[in-house]
Amino acid sequence: MKKFEFFDHTADVGIRAYGRTLEEAFENAALAVFEVMTDTSKVEGRECRDVEIEGYDLENLLYRWIESLLVFYDSELLLFSKFSVKIDQDNFKLKGRACGERFDESRHERRTLVKAMTYSEMRIEQNDGIYELTFVVDI
Repeated sequence: MKKFEFFDHTADVGIRAYGRTLEEAFENAALAVFEVMTDTSKVEGRECRDVEIEGYDLENLLYRWIESLLVFYDSELLLFSKFSVKIDQDNFKLKGRACGERFDESRHERRTLVKAMTYSEMRIEQNDGIYELTFVVDI
């Protein structure tokens, strides 16, 4: 099973992330967002940040998860490549951890900056035991 794929979207980037569990799909969604910005295979897990958020539905939880990670990039230039997520689906709560390191121009490829998460085309589906998250990020 592939972790994620990109799809064409006018002036933005569309992402489909997959997982055997909802948590794995959220982790792969985050990985895809940072893959838009750099080659995540070259980002080492030197620093970790914890994220605890609540939403009013799963789509809002996904939005807030990605938004929270982008804030760390905006404020600390942190790129992430490793993620762990626990989701309480009954109460729409997420506890996550993202690990990575500060952007280093000598080691990290500078790709396209992701400015923000959006609700555009957002869907969370489960088919044949695989979760599929579809969303668009603003670049």
